[in-house]
Formats: sequence, C-alpha cells, structure tokens
Amino acid sequence: MKKKIVIGLEVLIADQPDYLRGKRLGLLSNPASIDNNFNHSSAIINQIFPGQLKALFSPQHGFYAEKQDNMIESDHFIEPELNIPVFSLYNETRIPTKKMFDQIDVLLIDIQDVGTRVYTFIYTISFCLEVAAKLKKKIVILDRPNPIGGTQIEGNILSKNRTSFVGRFPIPMRHGLTTGEISQLFNQEFHIGCDLTIIPMKGWKRQMYWKDTELFWIAPSPNLPTPQSCMLYPGQVIFEGTNISEGRGTALPFEIFGAPFLDTKKIKPEADELIKGAFLRPINFEPTSGKWKGIICCGFQIHITSKEEYKPYFASLLLMQLIIKHHKNNFKFKEPPYEYVFDQMPIDLILGSKTLRKKLTGLKDLITISNQWKEEIINFKSLSGKYHLYE
Repeated sequence: MKKKIVIGLEVLIADQPDYLRGKRLGLLSNPASIDNNFNHSSAIINQIFPGQLKALFSPQHGFYAEKQDNMIESDHFIEPELNIPVFSLYNETRIPTKKMFDQIDVLLIDIQDVGTRVYTFIYTISFCLEVAAKLKKKIVILDRPNPIGGTQIEGNILSKNRTSFVGRFPIPMRHGLTTGEISQLFNQEFHIGCDLTIIPMKGWKRQMYWKDTELFWIAPSPNLPTPQSCMLYPGQVIFEGTNISEGRGTALPFEIFGAPFLDTKKIKPEADELIKGAFLRPINFEPTSGKWKGIICCGFQIHITSKEEYKPYFASLLLMQLIIKHHKNNFKFKEPPYEYVFDQMPIDLILGSKTLRKKLTGLKDLITISNQWKEEIINFKSLSGKYHLYE
C-alpha cells in the first residue's frame, strides 16, 4: 500500500508553530489549497489561529480560479465568510503593495504549482518574497507535490533578455522542484533575502507523479483540469504563442491541439518516429472559446504511454516544427502583447529564447538543438539539488 502523503498544510495543523501565535496572518491561496478532507486552508488557518487571519491574496486566475486566460485580471474584494480583504496579485499590479502587506506580519503561502517555468504562480511567490524582504515580513510556505515529479528536468534555460511574468529567472521549462524548493532557490540564488520558512511534506518522494500521492486533484487553474494535462503542459503550452489551438475551449486543454488547416496524415509518420512514450491519436474538435471558436479543427490527442520516456517539451517543439514544415503558409506566430510584454513575440517569451524560434522555422535538427542544452541542465541539476527537501 502506498504511504499517504502529508502536505505542508496538514503538517501545520498537526504541529502549530509558536512563531505564528499572536501574529497578523495573510494567506496566498486558491481553490486547490485544500487538505485531504477538502477543507480550504483559509478556513483551517482561521480555525487554528482564531482572529489572526487578516488578509487573503490570490494569484493569476483569481481566488476562485474562475478567470480563463492570460491578461484577464481579477478584482480585489471582501471574502464574505471571513469578512477580510482578498487582494488580487493579478490586477493592476502583479507585485503586492506596501498597503497590502501593512495589514499582516506573516504571509502563509499554500499554492499548488505544476512544475513548469511559464506557470506564473512561482513568480507571484517571488514578488511576495521580494516585498516581504523589503518590509521585514516573514513568509511561510506550506509545501505541496510537484504533480509531474521531481526527477525529470527538461528544456533550455531562460535567456536573460527574455524575462517576463512567464519567466523571471534562468530555469528550464520543466524544473523538477516543489513550490517550497523553488522558492528557496529564488530566495538564495537571486539574493532576495526574505525571512523564509518552508513547512515540508511528509512521505513525498522525488520520483512520485500525482497519481502516486493518492491526493485529490483540484485544478489550480481552469485549463489544467487533470494531472494528465499537467504532464503535457510543459510542452503544449508553447502553442499559446501560435495560431494552433492548444485545446482551450474544449474539455481537454493541453491534451489536444490542432487547427482547421492541419493535415494529420503528413505530420503523424514523422512525429511517431521521434516522439517516445506517447501515442498521437488523430481527432477533430470544435473549440467553444478561444482560437478557432466554433470552427472544426483537425489535430491530435496526446496519450502518454510511458511517463518515463515521454519528453513533453521536446515532443511539442517537434510537433510545432512539423506543422511549420507542412503548413508554412497557414501557420502563424501570435503577435504581442503577451503577459504584459508589448515589444516581444509571445513565442519567444514562452520558449525563453531569442534564437529558438528561428531555429524551429529554419527546420534545424531538433535533436542537435536539444543536445546543446545538456550542459545547462547538468548545471541546473547541481544548483537545484542544494534545495531538495525530499529523497
């Protein structure tokens, strides 16, 4: 029988630290911030530290995770049950203000990350660390599993000249760290200097994917509804920077992709030859929102057959390159803006590179390109290993 994972929130419940007693508390959370009995962390913290919870904070997609897409902001409001403010950190600013932090002494963070560089929650945390350091506030992170495991690392390291809210620091696309681990890395390696404490999980091992944890999956954002979508996300997210539907507006975001002009018969043979650990099943689908709304698209559903063999970033780069090769007159990269950057191509921000887009369009050999990242990955593994909290 698998050993039950005890998440950081539940460790906090069992062993309530004295340093939180009498402090004014804030909490950064969203609907995925629950314990194993579906109790939300805001209710739990209000119960175990009565009268101390003074403010709530929400990341991209909102406190209720209701906002669908990039650059769709959520408002500040008063949470009706607790009668305390909810400050949106995806509003007129992505950085918490002094006025927000003036209401608290300690910020608790209970956020489910998905292990991918472009997922913005880790950068919301990084901004909180920076402001907390400046204002002499403490941050406590209640750690949660990386749903796509902690052993596989993939992709190029973010270039310094392609930083944005989908990539603030030089990390690979798939980083292999938990929320607590990557927050420690940011805090130490980039000299943020926040008074940071991690409350680690019990029982989590690095090789575990979500299904190994026996925890319930609650979507941290609308378009990652399942652990399977998280496993594909490090690759399929690149299609956000193109006119290819990444499956938004369907029941299978990031698991399916396509466009009205896509010829699956041309793409599948070459893709099958190079993509390991997955089966590409040709499908037709009709998005109800987003790209190609109401128009039938031809494409694929990606079925992962071996999570150990499947390399999501490599696979999606290859698929994009094949689409460019066979549909150069129909395929398009999206124009700015993207995540509040108005002067750079969205695809360059997502890829975290100023050269990779040109290599893809120039049909350069992708295996050769990815081999050039090996030294970067080795260096990152050495760096990130210093912050591992789990075997």
